Amino acid sequence: MLDTLAQEEIDLFDNAAGTDPAVLFAAAYRTFAGPVHGYLKARGLDDPEAVTQDVFLAFYSRIGTLTGGLQGAKSLIFSIAHARMVDHYRRVERRPQLTPYDPQHDGRTTPSAEDHAVELTAGAEAMLDGLSEEHQEVLALRVVADLSIDQVAAIMGKSAGAIKQLQRRALQNLKAQTLKRNQAHHE
Repeated sequence: MLDTLAQEEIDLFDNAAGTDPAVLFAAAYRTFAGPVHGYLKARGLDDPEAVTQDVFLAFYSRIGTLTGGLQGAKSLIFSIAHARMVDHYRRVERRPQLTPYDPQHDGRTTPSAEDHAVELTAGAEAMLDGLSEEHQEVLALRVVADLSIDQVAAIMGKSAGAIKQLQRRALQNLKAQTLKRNQAHHE
């Protein structure tokens, strides 16, 4: 029931004494590569093609010690395949389980520095809204930009004393607005 090519492979192995190892390897590969691949695939290996190639590389290094003709080759090849399959599952057991990251299902939330800066800026804008332009400018430069009195004076074209006075008045007005908002909120 074997086709002619398979019978030729069997004959080659049965008469293999003193035959070139490359010829024996080619015959073994043609005969058993498909079944080895099928075995490894059926056993659930991630990459059965690569492991099949590895099996035959290991087989090639042992071909000089081969005895038993076709059945000996078959036994050796499938024992190598089985060992590679066992090695695969041992590696998988030791490997940590990886889970894909999906940010939509991540319950942890930590605002980014950018979000925090926007919130701070938005809060500062809301606080400064009820102040005059000069008061807004002096507080933005002194508090938000963290500039010195002399730097603010140079930017606004005023003296350091005038900036101190503007800042004091701006803070007083800001305090008064905050008190009004808090009273209105509690009523």
